[in-house]
Amino acid sequence: MKKSVLTRYRVMAYVTGVLLILLCLGMIAKYLLDLNGADDFTRVVSIAHGWLYVIYLVFAFDLGAKAKWPVKKQLWVLLAGTIPTAAFFVERRITPELQARITEGRPAVAEA
Repeated sequence: MKKSVLTRYRVMAYVTGVLLILLCLGMIAKYLLDLNGADDFTRVVSIAHGWLYVIYLVFAFDLGAKAKWPVKKQLWVLLAGTIPTAAFFVERRITPELQARITEGRPAVAEA
C-alpha cells in the first residue's frame, strides 16, 4: 500500500469531521438560537458535507480494501464521517498501525 492512499484518507477524514462539526453548530444556531443567516450557513455546509462525505467514503473504502480489513472494521471507518468528532478519533487510531506497516514495507493487514 502506498503512503498516498493513507494521506488522502486522512485529509478527507479531517475535512469531513470539520464540516460535520460546523453543520452541528449551524443546526444549533438555526433551531435553538434562531440566529439570522444560520439557515443559509446550514444549507451550504450540509451540501458541502454531503458531497465531500461521498469522496470520504471512496477513499476510506479504498484504504480498507488495500489494508485488507475485515468488514466490521471497514464499516466502523466508513461510518465515522457521520458522527460528530468520530472521524478524528478513528483517523488517529488507524494511522499509526498503517504507517508502521508502510514503513516496514509489509502488507497492510490489520487486526479487527
